[in-house]
Amino acid sequence: MGEWITVGSADEVPEGEATPFAVGDAEIAVARSNGTLYAFSDICGHRNAPLSRGTLSGHVVECPLHFAQFDVRTGKLVDGPVSADVASYETRVEGDTVFVKR
Repeated sequence: MGEWITVGSADEVPEGEATPFAVGDAEIAVARSNGTLYAFSDICGHRNAPLSRGTLSGHVVECPLHFAQFDVRTGKLVDGPVSADVASYETRVEGDTVFVKR
């Protein structure tokens, strides 16, 4: 089920980048790709690197530490030295406020 939780302002997320947000006890990254916002865990499963500091190319974010790649739409691992996906979250925007379902 989950509940909708406020993350922050959509204006804080530039096109082609990911921005970190602390949401309760979770570190969540929100990326803007082609005008759409996607939310996913900001923690790479390989050495806990922040994905928001990585490179976003289209719908793929690359970990800045060991270059694992994840699809920001689904959290699925695309390539890299990890064996697990990252969590992804349903996202909605109302006005300028970003919400994720957790």
